[in-house]
Amino acid sequence: MNKELIIDSNASEVVMALQEDKQLVELHTERKNNNYSVGDIYLGKVKKIISGLNAAFVDVGYEKDAFLHYLDLGSQVNSLNKYTKLAIAGKTRVLPMENFILEKEIEKTGKITNVLTSNQPILVQIAKEPISTKGPRITSEISLAGRYLVLVPFSDRISVSQKIQSAEEKSRLKRLVQSIKPKNFGVIIRTIAEGKMVADLDADLNNLVSKWYSIAEKLSGAKPPRIILGELNRSSAMLRDLLNESFNNIHVNDPMVFEELRDYVKTIAPEKIDILKLYKGKAPIFEHFGIEKQIKSSFGKIVTIKSGSYLIIEHTEALHVIDVNSGHRMSSDNSQEENALEVNLEAASEIARQLRLRDMGGIIVVDFIDMVQPGNRRKLYEKMKEEMKKDRAKHNILPPSKFGLVQVTRQRVRPETNVEILEKCPACGGTGKIKPSIILIDEIENNLRYLIREQNEKSLTLRVHPFIYAYLTKGLFSHKLKWFFKYKKWIKVLPSNSYHFLEYRFFNKLDDEIKL
Repeated sequence: MNKELIIDSNASEVVMALQEDKQLVELHTERKNNNYSVGDIYLGKVKKIISGLNAAFVDVGYEKDAFLHYLDLGSQVNSLNKYTKLAIAGKTRVLPMENFILEKEIEKTGKITNVLTSNQPILVQIAKEPISTKGPRITSEISLAGRYLVLVPFSDRISVSQKIQSAEEKSRLKRLVQSIKPKNFGVIIRTIAEGKMVADLDADLNNLVSKWYSIAEKLSGAKPPRIILGELNRSSAMLRDLLNESFNNIHVNDPMVFEELRDYVKTIAPEKIDILKLYKGKAPIFEHFGIEKQIKSSFGKIVTIKSGSYLIIEHTEALHVIDVNSGHRMSSDNSQEENALEVNLEAASEIARQLRLRDMGGIIVVDFIDMVQPGNRRKLYEKMKEEMKKDRAKHNILPPSKFGLVQVTRQRVRPETNVEILEKCPACGGTGKIKPSIILIDEIENNLRYLIREQNEKSLTLRVHPFIYAYLTKGLFSHKLKWFFKYKKWIKVLPSNSYHFLEYRFFNKLDDEIKL
C-alpha cells in the first residue's frame, strides 16, 4: 500500500492528511496552543470526590476540572501516589524503581473515597481531550508510548498486541522483553515490533525508562496543577505509530516543522530520512497534492460514492446516523437483492473511510439497504469488519439486525473532525450556499456517465456558464474531446449567459431538459 503524509503548517494550526493509494483516509488538526493532548502527563489536585459516581474531579489547569473515574485509577494507584509523594519531596533520586516496594493493588469493586482525598496531589494522564462542554477525561494508569513498546510503571506484566497473529512471534518478543525489562515496569509490545531484534527493543525501552525518571525529576518541588510531560506533537506521534515500509513520502511546507520531523525520523527510523521532503511550491500544499478537492467532496451531510450511490451522515448528541442510498446505481441486469448487496458492499468501504477521516466516535448506527438473504447480510458484516481492520481506534461491530441496521462503537478520544465545505454562492452575493465548485467537473461527468451508460441517451446537449464552457472545450485535449474517446459519443456543449457560474443542465435530442 502506498502511504503519503501531507502536512500543512500555518500560524495557528498544523493540519495532517494521510493518503493511502492517493485516497484521503485521515485528517488531523493540531492547534499550536493545545496544552491538553492525549498522552500529556499532569500533576493535578483532587478538587471534589463524588461518591455517587465513584469518581473525582481533578484540577489540571483547564477551565473545566478533569474527570477521573475509579475504574481509571489503575490497580497500582497506591504505588503511584506513594512514588509521587516521594518525588515531590525529592527523594526518588536515591530510590530507583528496582528498589521501590510496591503497595497492595486496589480492588476492582472498591470505593474512590478509600483511595483519594480532597486536595491530594495526583499524577494523571490525559485519556480524552476536552470535548464540547466537558473537561478532559484522565487516568492515573500512566503509560509511556515508544516506537515499539509501551512502558507501564508499577507493573511486571508483559503483553503483546493482538494484531500480531503468530504465536511463535509473540513468544519470541515476550522472551526478548523479559530479558531486558527492569523490575517494576510493565511492557506492552506494539504491532510494529513484529520481526524486530533485541537491540531495537532495548534502545526503545531505555529511552522510555529515561523518560519516566525525567518525570520524577520534574516532580521535585512541583505544585499542582502543572504539566509534567507533554506528548509528542501530533505529526511526530503519527510517524511514531504509522511509519513503516509502505510509507513513500512525507511532504511538509514549514521549514521548522520539517527540521523537527527530520530530527525525529533520524531517531526512530534513520533509513527513512529521504522520504521526508520540504514543499516549496507556489500553490498551497493541499491544493497541489489534491487534498483540498478530496476534503470538499468527503465532508458534509451528503457524501457521494463514485458509482452514483451516496451516504447521508447525521450527527446527534447521543450518536451518529448514516443512511445508505442507491441513488441512480441500479443495474437492470441484476435483481433487487444483487443491486442492494453491491451498493452495500461499496458503501461499507466508504463508511469505514469516513469514520477514520472524520474521527467519529461513540455509537454509529448505519442503515444499509434492506437485504432478505442471510448470506448477503453475512457478506456485508464480513466486509465491514475487513475494512475496519485498517482503523487504529478501538471499535466493535455488531452484525446487521433484522431491520438492516449495523451498529458500530468506536473509541472517541478527541473532538470529531468537522470541515465546513459549503461555499458562498456567486449567483446571489453570498445569501445562499451551493456545492463546492472544486468538484463541479467531477459531478458533471458522473451524471454524464449515468445518462450514457445507464439511461442509454443517444444524443446529449450540456448547457453551462460561458466560463465553464471555455474550460470544457478549449485546448488540444479538452474535456469535450476526452469524453468523445471515453464514451464514443460526441457531447454538444453550449454556453448560456443566463446561467450562474456553477449551473449546468442536460438536454435530450428533442431539447427537453433531463431531470437528474
